[in-house]
Amino acid sequence: MNEVKNLMAPPLTEETRKALDDARKKARARYGENKKITDGNYDKSLAVKCINGTFVGRKSENIIAYKGIPFTAKPPVGELRWKAPVEYLPDDGIYEAYYNAKSPRQMEDISEGGSLYYQSEDCLYLNVWKAEGETTGKKPVMVWIHGGGYAMGATGDPLYDLGNIAKENPDVIFASIAYRVGVFGYIHLSHLPDGNDYPDAQNLGPMDQMMALKWIHENIEGFGGDPDNVTIFGESAGAGSVTMLPLVEGSHKYIRRVIAQSGGPSITISTEEAIGCTNEVMEILGCKTVAELNKVDAEELLRVSAVTGLRIGPERDGKYLPVDPYDAYAKGAIKDIEILHGCNKDEMNYFVHFMGPELFGMWSDDRKTRRIAGLPDEDKELIERYCDSVEGENYEKGSRLFSQLWFNATHIRMSEEQAKAGGKSYTYYFTIESSLPYVKCSHAIELSSVLNHPDDTGLTGRVFDETFSKTVRKMWVQFAKTGNPSLSADISPDGKAHEWPLYDRENREVMVFDEFNIHPEKESVLKIIDWDNIYPLTKYFYL
Repeated sequence: MNEVKNLMAPPLTEETRKALDDARKKARARYGENKKITDGNYDKSLAVKCINGTFVGRKSENIIAYKGIPFTAKPPVGELRWKAPVEYLPDDGIYEAYYNAKSPRQMEDISEGGSLYYQSEDCLYLNVWKAEGETTGKKPVMVWIHGGGYAMGATGDPLYDLGNIAKENPDVIFASIAYRVGVFGYIHLSHLPDGNDYPDAQNLGPMDQMMALKWIHENIEGFGGDPDNVTIFGESAGAGSVTMLPLVEGSHKYIRRVIAQSGGPSITISTEEAIGCTNEVMEILGCKTVAELNKVDAEELLRVSAVTGLRIGPERDGKYLPVDPYDAYAKGAIKDIEILHGCNKDEMNYFVHFMGPELFGMWSDDRKTRRIAGLPDEDKELIERYCDSVEGENYEKGSRLFSQLWFNATHIRMSEEQAKAGGKSYTYYFTIESSLPYVKCSHAIELSSVLNHPDDTGLTGRVFDETFSKTVRKMWVQFAKTGNPSLSADISPDGKAHEWPLYDRENREVMVFDEFNIHPEKESVLKIIDWDNIYPLTKYFYL
């Protein structure tokens, strides 16, 4: 989704440039490099022996954090750029795990904290948080996959530090994993003259994620985690990732449950689209082969990606990922995996807030011209009919349209197909609102509540009700533990029982997260999706 901001980002003012510089300095002040320990001088109680080394964490109060653990044998640099991740190897060495690894290469953006940290193509590392104490029991594991439109984001973003949620839930092990983003993780190369050596370049992001999940499966028991009870959860591109990973062959060995916040299969691209994007980059750079492209430095690749406004994302290549993910859901591809997922009431207002209504309106008009104008007349009429029904300010026709197409529709479609296949889907709808102009209940509004960072008010504008946020987190954790997010009154932070109904195709009930009234409601009352004009368009992806 960062294509929105990359395509039409306003020039930096002196004020925003200073804010960016200050944020960058603050982010980089946290930097450090993990070193090999060769003198035997380390706290044995903070060390965990893994296949590829013994890693020594740092303790803060009752939480031990292990940061910057490699999950590959070699970094994806040099000749390994655009190659599948290299599986980790046995190692008897002892290593510090004190600091976040560098962020994946990406454009800087003040709204993406991880982008302001130091960056490198050597970025495939993960973090683990555990409560101090006995590790012989097998605790549920929750693995966070960050968002950023598949073009940005990093585990080092302070918002994605899972220490607070770990402190609140000492009976759960938490982890976060990195993956290559942008042209480094999602670029089709196999059609080029020397492209046969790069058959996986279009889906390196999900391959990196799978390698990290394999590492967790094989090593997390040493931290006290249960390798057979792993919930992957993420937001935006992270949500898209967690809804696509269970469609990868062999993935169910590593995934028990899925939590997807505002993202799904809708933000994926076809092979034809991916080839078109690659060809555009090659033409601008004057390259004809992968060998030539590999000589281009990272900065130039990022610059060209930003200028072209590439549609970056997982490729439905029919090999690693299915051509039609919804059809795979309908045929029961993940019916043995419980999913908890949903969207926010005003998703696209995130971009209205950061771009301003005028610039967002220009982007929306441009998007309609480039993506919607080429649809068959009957489908264009559906969109026109929907836009005609939208009341409010001028920007709202575009914001509501793309909220429906990119978010609302994908979550309802997933719920429908999972239910059709006999699988379990717990669906939600956030309605809580920010105090900032235009934000309302936008994309990412729930992150500070879910990840327990109440003081991160950059998007919320205020601290949400503490009991509300605690109840949200309790439901997420309860789902990870049991496969059912419902809460009895005795364990619910608000003292109320919350029975979360499974989504079925008759009642279509979802859980509404209103700040002072968490309750189930039928979709027909909420009108999350326009069934007549928008739902039929889920046959398209990334409109």
